Amino acid sequence: MKKKITVLTLCAVLFALGFSADAQQAKKVPRIGILDPGSSTFRTSAPDASFRQGLRELGYIEGQNIFIETRYAEGKLDQFSRFAIELVKLKVDVIVTNTTPGVLAAKNATTAIPIVFWAVGDPVGAGLVSSLARPGGNITGLNMLQPELGGKRLELLKETFPKITKIAYLRNPDFPGPALAAMREAARALGLQLQPLDVRSAKDFAGAFEAVLKERSQALTAASVPVIWSNPQRIVAFAAKNRLPAIYPRSEFIDVGGLMFYGVSFSDLFRRAATYVDKILKGAKPADLPVEQPTKFEFIINLITAEQIGVSIPPNVLVRADRVIK
Repeated sequence: MKKKITVLTLCAVLFALGFSADAQQAKKVPRIGILDPGSSTFRTSAPDASFRQGLRELGYIEGQNIFIETRYAEGKLDQFSRFAIELVKLKVDVIVTNTTPGVLAAKNATTAIPIVFWAVGDPVGAGLVSSLARPGGNITGLNMLQPELGGKRLELLKETFPKITKIAYLRNPDFPGPALAAMREAARALGLQLQPLDVRSAKDFAGAFEAVLKERSQALTAASVPVIWSNPQRIVAFAAKNRLPAIYPRSEFIDVGGLMFYGVSFSDLFRRAATYVDKILKGAKPADLPVEQPTKFEFIINLITAEQIGVSIPPNVLVRADRVIK
């Protein structure tokens, strides 16, 4: 009988230890919070998918050894603070976001939880990090080079359509950074007049489009900000209706009939953001992880759209494209 009691006691202890170990292991499953400025419907195909692909390549399986909490702001910047606080209350291990206002909201919500950004235009100028090499604090990630890319888009427009002298530029003035100053400087160097048009929300597009026609701008470009890339069809339809050559900041514009795109490979940036998360979950500190620059760029031309709006693309420009849609 004593033997039986001893065996049963031992089994009970082992079971309790096993249950405790399992419980501890379950608690160790990391939780990532994504603060996304876009829409859950529009964004399903691009950033989230690439980021999750990057996690899978590193051995993370959602629902098994990692959990993801996503908050979509639907282009409304005033939602960032509330969602950032929500993610902090959930005690996520890392917060991931891809706009300067998103990072600022997360920064204001926590100084303890690591923050990874995956496509910010000027992280030093916006005060997010001390330097690219040594970020300091709890923030690091991938730089998007927005000021430089904006100037390059103007250059491509001028090279493709040498006769243009005035270009409309859709932007959101609420996004900090030197993008407009850089665009003005690039425009002056190319002999172009820049027409900045403020678009803070979807309701501002009608007025902006009216101004483009009133001022007789001959081409169109745009900043890579949520209100812009959340409304690609509306912008592309306006350009097509008025036969305006346009170059866009995101490849999604090409998918809905845009003429040209030049910029970073966002899928590559989003996938690389997963490596930051992986390093942080394994013990690295954001302060010690340098901010990385884009390494892949894309130039896409849609010849179907060119024909529809009655413009031709010079051969010297076509040969430089990474992809031509015919």
